[in-house]
Amino acid sequence: MNTSATPGSIVLTEVGSKAVVLALDDHQVAALRAADLVTVSPAVDGRWKIKAGRKVGAIRVGNLEVEVTPKVGLANLLFFLGYAANPGFRPEDVAGVPTAGLWPALATSLIRHTRRALASGPLHGYATVEDALPLVRGRIRFGDHAAARPGVQLPIEVRYDDYSNDIPENRLLRTAVQRMLTVPRLREADQSDLIELDARLAGVRVLPQGAPLPVWRPSRLNARYAPALRLSELILRHCSADPGAGRYAIAAFVVNMEKVFEAFIGVALREALSSYGGHTETPGKWPLDVGQSIRIEPDVLHLVDGRPVAVFDAKYKIEPRAAKPTNPDVYQMLAYCTALNLRSGWILYAQGTEPPTTWRIRNTDTTIGYRPLNLRQPPEQLLNDVNLLAGLAMHEAAVPLQHPA
Repeated sequence: MNTSATPGSIVLTEVGSKAVVLALDDHQVAALRAADLVTVSPAVDGRWKIKAGRKVGAIRVGNLEVEVTPKVGLANLLFFLGYAANPGFRPEDVAGVPTAGLWPALATSLIRHTRRALASGPLHGYATVEDALPLVRGRIRFGDHAAARPGVQLPIEVRYDDYSNDIPENRLLRTAVQRMLTVPRLREADQSDLIELDARLAGVRVLPQGAPLPVWRPSRLNARYAPALRLSELILRHCSADPGAGRYAIAAFVVNMEKVFEAFIGVALREALSSYGGHTETPGKWPLDVGQSIRIEPDVLHLVDGRPVAVFDAKYKIEPRAAKPTNPDVYQMLAYCTALNLRSGWILYAQGTEPPTTWRIRNTDTTIGYRPLNLRQPPEQLLNDVNLLAGLAMHEAAVPLQHPA
């Protein structure tokens, strides 16, 4: 179904059948294609057709806003993203997010967690500073001084530890707050709250766009920061902003749901399988042939004492009439089981339309299990389903539980 529209706010659904036709200039077309959130193809009368695929998120290009909503819901999407990057990410980190748009959901969640983090004031700590000073403080950087000022005594290149609020945790928070101030569709109250939080972090350096995120380690001292830090990392990894270096101001948050599903399942299974010893590869890498010229890469491969014991493959198929096992998927898993010398393998579908099924392959001892996962259910229940599947797979592989999950 095609719908004609004028530039403004357009909302599409992931893998939906709806397409919007509207007039765009060359800069808007180029920006939409670069963001790769939607497909943009020529229509009639010089207009362009915009259609959603398996990527979700939002983009603003000048006065044009396009949002593709995930079928799993915003809260679950944010949880999958956060958990895949850090299993310490908890469902409550994104609990209660608004459902009316990605930008308000991110802003409201960031405000709530950052306000709690700063309730007792910003954290302070010792940070290493490299500077040029008119006096000696800390250690002199002789090599840097000789290179920068040969024959000149002052100022002196030094390195010292300074006790301040300019630490990795606060840099993450302030950069995320400032990034959110560039996105569209924020309520005035949210903008005011973000400005207030930014002021409370005055003196903290803001990370440049694309800069590596600073490393922080959970501790007793920064425990109250943890939810805000996890959400800040999520925002900074996926949210980009151009305040208008080109013709239009651009803000974008784009994620590939197929990759999100595979990454989430990989981490969730790795955590569940850790109770059985060994190690988990995501993806696994193993030769298919004797000459080792052909490689297989199942999404999740668990090994104990260097021997494969369980294999899983995740399939993100949520289109109507497509979310059920296909012959190629089963053939692929049979090849995995044969090369790995396993008696069973598991195919995990997102939102399957068929009940759980197990196939016994003729003339072999191999069974292949199909398990649909309901990605719309609460994260705790989904993680529980993954734990149960891991336990079933390891039971069939006759690997005993080493310690309580």
